[in-house]
Amino acid sequence: MGSPKKNQSKGLFAAMTSGLSMFGNAMHRSVNGLLGYEGVEVINPDGGKEDAVEEAQRGRWKQEERDGYWKMMHKYIGSDVTSMVTLPVLIFEPMTMLQKMAELMEYSYLLDWADKCEDPYMRLVYATSWAISVYYAYQRTWKPFNPILGETYEMSNHGGITFIAEQVSHHPPMSAGHAENEHFTYDVTSKLKTKFLGNSVDVYPVGRTRVSLKRDGVVLDLVPPPTKVNNLIFGRTWVDSPGEMIMTNLTTGDKAVLYFQPCGWFGAGRYEVDGYVYNAAEEPKILMTGKWNESISYQPCDMEGEPLPGTELKEVWHLADVPEKDKFQCTYFAHKINSFDTAPRKLLASDSRLRPDRYALERGDLSKAGAEKSSLEERQRAEKRNREAKGHNFAPRWFDLTGEVTPTPWDDLEVYQYNGKYTVHRAALDSSNSVDEVDVRSIEFHPWHYGNLSAE
Repeated sequence: MGSPKKNQSKGLFAAMTSGLSMFGNAMHRSVNGLLGYEGVEVINPDGGKEDAVEEAQRGRWKQEERDGYWKMMHKYIGSDVTSMVTLPVLIFEPMTMLQKMAELMEYSYLLDWADKCEDPYMRLVYATSWAISVYYAYQRTWKPFNPILGETYEMSNHGGITFIAEQVSHHPPMSAGHAENEHFTYDVTSKLKTKFLGNSVDVYPVGRTRVSLKRDGVVLDLVPPPTKVNNLIFGRTWVDSPGEMIMTNLTTGDKAVLYFQPCGWFGAGRYEVDGYVYNAAEEPKILMTGKWNESISYQPCDMEGEPLPGTELKEVWHLADVPEKDKFQCTYFAHKINSFDTAPRKLLASDSRLRPDRYALERGDLSKAGAEKSSLEERQRAEKRNREAKGHNFAPRWFDLTGEVTPTPWDDLEVYQYNGKYTVHRAALDSSNSVDEVDVRSIEFHPWHYGNLSAE
């Protein structure tokens, strides 16, 4: 697919990736020689291989904490650790994975533009820019809380969107989400798969993401790149997402293919994204370029992928202002997601905002956060034992298992579908006094309820 220019670029990207691998191996050996640890690869994104030993002493861990964590984790090298290991609350941020899913809605106006747009290729420019825009938030180095089975997250009061997400499976951990406004619907089934590599972890986004644009009924499918979290124990933790993002118009066959460059020596290539929008005949129509932590621009191109004469590069998305020196590197929108400003007036009692461990961490009480996290996890295990003793199966409240299994680049995925019940439920709430909801106007701190955890 694509022009000679794109093929040459991919050759260059491949060479950069190879160089990065050699760079990592060189540091791997030098750090092992000094520290005596097997499987420790330390990468300084801003430096070269001579910085590896110094970089290994940096980061959020004290030396004794690094030693203890390494002793606990090294036996899992090569394994999927998505839900295998109980992690210290020290490395968490006061959000859950369900809330993190909602961060993709910050720049939802780009999907509104895509729906209003008559040019099929510009639709993909807008929609792909929307998909790229969340990567600034995804580079945070703090881990979100794993949702409890049946946990939910609701969002309203943003771009006319109604958003609902639910934890639909515990083993394997899976979440489903649905968002809608007058221009689009968004549906996702998400199941992360990981591979622990010692001082890093590869994260594979096993999932299906679909966006339907309402005006013309266009359906878009998104396949994001994998992510690598570097320097988990030794060095300063940082995130990279090298690889391809593909947005396909399932209605017309047009697609956008964007390449996220890997971070090379001294930060070369870090954050950079380049690619093209193609028609169904795989001919390039629009080039796209930028940095996922700053802005994305586009320009019409010829059959060789070169900019058309008389056209200019135009910016389509720019990062909004972000807080300075935020403890958890959160955006203003992330803080909004955590607040009750985006909550419906009557909130499901199973909402992530009400988790006592998340709330304690937000207030800076790590001891209480750790205790509450352990208590919730034990209650979840007890509830599972009770459910199995009765021969009951857990069934999500707002999403149904379809029976469809879709392939992804990393694993097969069982697909969950929004069942529409939340829309009906939400419409009836203002006139009800249901004990399953909490009136957010009266909340100072509300102990978290399991809500629909025992749904069958």
